[in-house]
Amino acid sequence: MAPTRDDGRDGYLAFVENHQHRLLRAAYLICGNRHQAEDLLQDALLKLALRWSSVRDGDPSAYVRAILYRDSVSWWRRRRREWLSAAPPDQVAHDRDGALRLTMHDALGLLPPRQRAVLVLRYYEDLTEVATAEALGVTVGTVKSQCHAALRRLREVAPDLGRDDARPNQGSADLASGLEVNP
Repeated sequence: MAPTRDDGRDGYLAFVENHQHRLLRAAYLICGNRHQAEDLLQDALLKLALRWSSVRDGDPSAYVRAILYRDSVSWWRRRRREWLSAAPPDQVAHDRDGALRLTMHDALGLLPPRQRAVLVLRYYEDLTEVATAEALGVTVGTVKSQCHAALRRLREVAPDLGRDDARPNQGSADLASGLEVNP
């Protein structure tokens, strides 16, 4: 029986199988479009495959997240266009949780890509400031200032997000949504 060379293919496939859904969710939160998120993730996983041998011993998910956020910003810069519509979009039924999700989605869409990436990494991916800085390739101070500016902007464009009665039932009234931090 001939010895087989371990090229890491099995490890790569196992990583993709275990992490693809979480990474797709992060991509969707960053770009706000399912199809674009799928394309973004596919490109990021391809880049990971090309560098798997040097990345696999570290933190491959952090490497992929960094690719996602950087490529998303690059895509946005290349295709920044304003789409005008003759009529406003159809109104959705008043579903409290759904309405809150839509409000958050719309508010995130109004943020610049870097601020949006910082909020997604910090509050959706639950990364530390240091991990967020590493993923974005910026300093911790930049993460703090971008986060502060993004939260301030969210409070301006969607004041309902910070209200207690706008949030769904919580186990404790003292849980912060993140919008109350650094007023």
